[in-house]
Amino acid sequence: MPILHWLNDEQARKTAGQVPYRLLEADPALSFGETNTDNMLIQGDNLEALKALLPYYAGQVKCIYIDPPYNTKSAFEHYDDNLEHSIWLSTIYPRLELLRQLLHEEGSIWISIDDNEEPYLKVILDELFQRKSFVATVVWQKRTSPDARINLGAAHDYVIVYAKNIEKASFSKMLISEDQKQKFKNPDNDPRGPWVSTDFSAQGWRPNQMYKLRTSNGTEYEPPSGRCWVNVESEYNKLVLEGRMWFGKDGGGRPRIKTYLLESLGISSWTWWTNTEVGHNQEAKKEINQLFGADNAFDTPKPERLIQRILHLATNPSDLVLDSFLGSGTTAAVAHKMGRRYIGIEMGEHAVTHCAPRLKKVIDGEQGGISKAVNWQGGGGFTFYRLGETVFDEQGKINPKVRFNALAAHVWFSETHTHLTAVSKTPLLGIFNETAYYLLYNGILGDKTPEGGNVLTARVLRDLPKHAGKKVIYGEMSLLDEAELRTQLVTFKHIPYDIKAR
Repeated sequence: MPILHWLNDEQARKTAGQVPYRLLEADPALSFGETNTDNMLIQGDNLEALKALLPYYAGQVKCIYIDPPYNTKSAFEHYDDNLEHSIWLSTIYPRLELLRQLLHEEGSIWISIDDNEEPYLKVILDELFQRKSFVATVVWQKRTSPDARINLGAAHDYVIVYAKNIEKASFSKMLISEDQKQKFKNPDNDPRGPWVSTDFSAQGWRPNQMYKLRTSNGTEYEPPSGRCWVNVESEYNKLVLEGRMWFGKDGGGRPRIKTYLLESLGISSWTWWTNTEVGHNQEAKKEINQLFGADNAFDTPKPERLIQRILHLATNPSDLVLDSFLGSGTTAAVAHKMGRRYIGIEMGEHAVTHCAPRLKKVIDGEQGGISKAVNWQGGGGFTFYRLGETVFDEQGKINPKVRFNALAAHVWFSETHTHLTAVSKTPLLGIFNETAYYLLYNGILGDKTPEGGNVLTARVLRDLPKHAGKKVIYGEMSLLDEAELRTQLVTFKHIPYDIKAR
């Protein structure tokens, strides 16, 4: 398989492994709505944020959509989109490497890109995801008319789609629109209701599908040149007996097979997405202007209908969606309205000025974009995070700058996948699913000696806040033997080795 080489590519292939793990620190002042939510908005460098997410979400994200800078040598207010080609490749490679680790076995990654880097991005994706995992390249018609300033202007962008595991990847059918439903008729009063018909022949030559068939009025047909029938003769006869074949009103027309509206699970999508189906640049700009005003808009947004199409094909309600180039927050907003869980990452200040305010409006029930189409009424919430200190120092020890509350939130989230909503003043972080979680760290007991500090002794265990059931205790050392730990229903986890950030 061809491998792409560029200046400093060897370093780019090592970058993801060299990124330190950082803590994620919640900011209640910028969070909004329901507090016990899986929805996350993270402000910080997306490479470090992706690494910080690995301990919690490796292998769990069903759909990743990203809209990275296109490297068009254009100046954007909110993005540096004027990177040299080699720098762009070195920037995108380690991020894709971490994104792949976060992706579910049944999941897929969708990447918006234009002609400038699309061929090179495809080669990188072949390397990281394997060539056999390529699904399709969608062509999205982003403009409604030619650009008069350019002799041969681009009317489209691409969305490249790869699966984590092509054999396990799952995609949904497109819902049938009201216009499409109007095409279903019932001229023969079929008891199964309205239907549409399609040609009963298929490309190719298969000996057992090359028979001569007879219609209800005696007319005989053979497959058209270069084609065969869709089914073997026994299956065809069964369809006729069930009234699922159509030969025209006179019963002598060429055979067609019925597809019923009642039984239809939807229609298959294809790779040509017109702007009438999924929106265009002007529609996206209008949506942003309505949210933030023309003077505070965001460059190069995507229309909500485009993201809706992607999330409909790639996910089901409650699945986890990730966008690590969140921009103005479109992916998170659409995921929220569609009932998906989401993680959005943005580095710039517009994580505060654009993304958080937009999600607040969604929670309050804003009616722009796809809101009316999905009957959005508001609700839910998100938690705002910033990247905190690195968890470990160069010697692999806990970074001395990490304080108890930050590490407590990290431990609680890694164990329970829920957010620690209250600051703990004791080693007991909380009880989840009848298991109590404790952290002995940073002198929380007021004494850093082995007898009373970060080491689990019989006296420390006796003095901990009581819980009759199972207990998970994090500490620097345990002086209790395994038999005593089992008797006390204690699972001891060693700091730093059992901290889930490696």
